[in-house]
Amino acid sequence: MFLGIDLGTSSVKALMVDEQGAVTHEAAAPLEVARPHPQWCEQQPHDWWTATVVAVRALPAAARSAVRGIGLAGQMHGAVLLDAHDAILRPAILWNDGRSAAACSIFEQRAPRSRAISGNLAMPGFTAPKLIWVADHEPATFARIARVLLPKDWLRLVLTGEHASEPSDAAGTLWLDLESRRWSTELVAASGLTLDAMPHLVASNAISGRLARDAAEALGLAAGTPVAGGGSDNACGAAGVGIADEGDALLSLGTSGVIFVADDVPRPDPANAIHAFCHCLDARWHRMAVMLACTSTLALAARITGLGDETALVAEAERASPRRSQRLVMLPYLDGERTPHNDATACGVLFGLDSASTRADVARAALEGVAFALADGLGALEVSGPRIGALAVIGGGARSPVWGRIIAAALRRTLLYPRHGEYGPALGAARLARMAVDHVDAAVALTKPPLARTIEPDAALADELEGRRSVFRALYRDLAPRFAATAPTAATA
Repeated sequence: MFLGIDLGTSSVKALMVDEQGAVTHEAAAPLEVARPHPQWCEQQPHDWWTATVVAVRALPAAARSAVRGIGLAGQMHGAVLLDAHDAILRPAILWNDGRSAAACSIFEQRAPRSRAISGNLAMPGFTAPKLIWVADHEPATFARIARVLLPKDWLRLVLTGEHASEPSDAAGTLWLDLESRRWSTELVAASGLTLDAMPHLVASNAISGRLARDAAEALGLAAGTPVAGGGSDNACGAAGVGIADEGDALLSLGTSGVIFVADDVPRPDPANAIHAFCHCLDARWHRMAVMLACTSTLALAARITGLGDETALVAEAERASPRRSQRLVMLPYLDGERTPHNDATACGVLFGLDSASTRADVARAALEGVAFALADGLGALEVSGPRIGALAVIGGGARSPVWGRIIAAALRRTLLYPRHGEYGPALGAARLARMAVDHVDAAVALTKPPLARTIEPDAALADELEGRRSVFRALYRDLAPRFAATAPTAATA
């Protein structure tokens, strides 16, 4: 048996596969996000460990006793700051935190070749500008930093005692040389750090350490169990559904929304706010279009309409009259936006309300708003790359066929729903553990799972949505200056 652990933003997921790679058990434990000031988004790393214990302990004891390898997946870009004794210096600053927007220009001024080396535009959510913010606003904390770890790599430290990372997650820091897959001294120095603060890098499908006795006892696993390098949540999500070859593509509907395309060579496109990162496979890379508030937009709409949760929101949206909601449009920029705008000041907008508007109309607008933002991301990916075909769908949002029909129509693409897609990153992590321990080839370990369903784009619905998408795009263009002028100042602590 092999165990995959996915440290997400809203939960920790644990999943097991057998010796042939078939999913046997899965469990999850929730996480909370703290927003103590405008644009801030943080979590306490110790809460990740607590949730990991809960999720893994929820798996059957007999299955846990048979685990021969562990793989890790996790949310990208987060900064876990440690002192010389590995004590946590402050809450982790997460991927959707916008406080370091001003630090991005400072980073690129200090490292003029950063886009050429990293393959990416400096964005507030990335790790490197976060450290500049800490140096400027929390200098006493910055002075004590001995090591910076990404979220899943801090979990690795608890599990194994090792300071290690791997290229797919490391590429999201802005400190990695994209082509060589090594830390760049030049880019690390631009954040005021040295290579001593970086964890050592291993391959995603290599053993990074072994389970320590205390961690093993807490999880109910065998001490000494190998822990694979693992990967970022997006790369592992791709591995989980067999997105490995040139042109393979997926759509991840989680807290963030991601369109992911696998590449045989690096294809950076920072001008269009495209993310270019290493895949969790050797000699593979990928590009991503990322929107920051995907299912979290649905959660907000459910809360403000009194519907309670996303499931109720989707059910309510089915009752919306297309004729009644022709004008109602929602911009889902709750935490700013990445692709294609790279705008940390953008915010959510509900446009077109009138006295007859219903909460069903608002629910429908939320589903469509996310779909329109994903369509913008798809367009940005295709500016400098080939046309993208069918997309495999993973993440919690994959549970809704209603939303799937809207997204398929907005993107005008076929959506493929693999079995166990909602556990994609954990499944990919388990597959990497199998590769590391049993030396299974990627062609064998990373097969595409059977499909649960397929959604073809409805041409009539696509035409209907096009008018509202035009309003959606015009609203951002018209409001962007106002977003910047009215943005709250991120508090300094």
